[in-house]
Amino acid sequence: MEGTIYIEEMIRRHPLLLPVKNEIERSAAVIIECFQKGGKLLACGNGGSSADSDHIVGELMKGFEQMRPVAESLKKKLIALSADRGKYLSEKLQQGLPAISLTAHNALITAISNDTDSNLVFAQQIVGYGNPGDVLIAISSSGNSQNILDAVITARSKDMTIIGLTGKTGGKMKDLCDILINVPEIHTALVQELHLPVYHTICRVVEQSLFDKSRRTGSI
Repeated sequence: MEGTIYIEEMIRRHPLLLPVKNEIERSAAVIIECFQKGGKLLACGNGGSSADSDHIVGELMKGFEQMRPVAESLKKKLIALSADRGKYLSEKLQQGLPAISLTAHNALITAISNDTDSNLVFAQQIVGYGNPGDVLIAISSSGNSQNILDAVITARSKDMTIIGLTGKTGGKMKDLCDILINVPEIHTALVQELHLPVYHTICRVVEQSLFDKSRRTGSI
């Protein structure tokens, strides 16, 4: 797989992650295939893992480490619509990979919490956003957060692929995820410290695979 060098680099820097190396490789491959087929990625988590969900989306929706020029067809349309501003947009805009953090919509989350059940804040969004072939990254250091479990169950009912980021035991999530990256720590802070290099590496591999070629073609 393209980008394997990033996984090897991660293992050198974080040898504790060696036991989940294969799961990280599989996760990157699944996400690459999802984007290539026109799908999208959803991410959710609580507390620090909520910030991780936003972080993942931030790396996917714009350039991370690679150049991501938009497609030539889009550049031409932008310039045709506005000779001056369109040219600027065609040069500055970057190709994004469709990813949504389910933790970011405050009005919707509070409405769901108030009107139905706070445990459904992610599951309800998956009902609206999720399609077969999409990917959910579900993050819970314990693997037992009810709103994350409900999101995973709902995603499975929508025929999505589920990648779980958890701690050592995997909790209840271990039986519900297609791929479980259960980093070898138990305490929340230590689990979250290891989640960061995991998803950074996945994002690097995905970008390398999709955009090294697209620098020549202008599309994925």
